[in-house]
Amino acid sequence: MTATTLPVLMIVTSHAQLGATGKSTGLWAEELTTPYYALVDAGYAVVLASPLGGEPPFAPGSVKDHPEEGEASVARFLADAHSMAQFKQTRKTADLNAADFSAVFLPGGHGTMWDTATDSATARLVGELFAAGKPVAAVCHGPAGLVQARRPDGQSIVAGKRVNAFTNAEETAAGWMEVVPFHLESKLRDLCGLFEAGPLWGAYAVRDGHLITGQNPASSALVAQHLIDALQGQ
Repeated sequence: MTATTLPVLMIVTSHAQLGATGKSTGLWAEELTTPYYALVDAGYAVVLASPLGGEPPFAPGSVKDHPEEGEASVARFLADAHSMAQFKQTRKTADLNAADFSAVFLPGGHGTMWDTATDSATARLVGELFAAGKPVAAVCHGPAGLVQARRPDGQSIVAGKRVNAFTNAEETAAGWMEVVPFHLESKLRDLCGLFEAGPLWGAYAVRDGHLITGQNPASSALVAQHLIDALQGQ
């Protein structure tokens, strides 16, 4: 990376309620922290943003009572004063310009299904970065933030593209098919995305040009590596 490289934008959910269940949701921590450190360790600056700005909610279960017993990247993030300071003050998507970033990465967590999926600023940023030929990456429920994004001709950015995301089979296995506001795999297919799926809960990611999507938390590192490859022109 050169000194002039623009930072990578990571857009996370601000949404904390799992529909009408009375249960909490939010950002799945590892889907943020593993890609975050993959980028940072490769020399890229990262800017964190969310639809509402401020501190996003972590999904219950994604941060352990004893973080050192969970994902190493989560424990590292929670102990990293610089990263946590940025996390507690994420930028508001409406205040950002796509031209200021080299790429965008959208982590998942069920919260995305309620806010980044409908956030016009997220759609604008993703659409403009895609149109500029810059990498657009998302994992698990993160591709919910792609569904409103459009190309300059008005088509969905996923139309005709090989894509992947949390599958209907995984949503069914998790027990949330009747809770989420839409089914992500079905929506991507409806938008004429060429949906591909790997084994349930296994690492699987698809790169089609500068669009990169992954299936579930196990796919975070793979999506991040595809993104770094794309940023390096590979």
